[in-house]
Amino acid sequence: MSLIWSAQLVLFLVFYTAIFVLSAWALVDCLRRPAGAFTAAGKRTRTFWTWVLVGATAIAFISIPPPLGLALGFPSFLALVSAAAAIIYLVDVRPAVTPYSRGRGGPSRGGW
Repeated sequence: MSLIWSAQLVLFLVFYTAIFVLSAWALVDCLRRPAGAFTAAGKRTRTFWTWVLVGATAIAFISIPPPLGLALGFPSFLALVSAAAAIIYLVDVRPAVTPYSRGRGGPSRGGW
């Protein structure tokens, strides 16, 4: 029984840590993009996405189970909302904003 509990704890730890890393990556990417790129791409403002991703990253951090996190008594299923916000940003908003980001991961112009 102890072995199963330990394996389950490790899986939860990896899962929730991955959600935290994904949310943090989306937040850092959002902060690196110019504010005008969001409106030029027809998306919500950078301020909107920054606050959504700050909240997502905070919830994801709190959801990490012990010994790394603080999840005692916190509804950890909310980390799935964090993952959804980060995935929506990375799959929908980031590709739309990238061409307007002036050399920050945008498509190459010229060269080979």
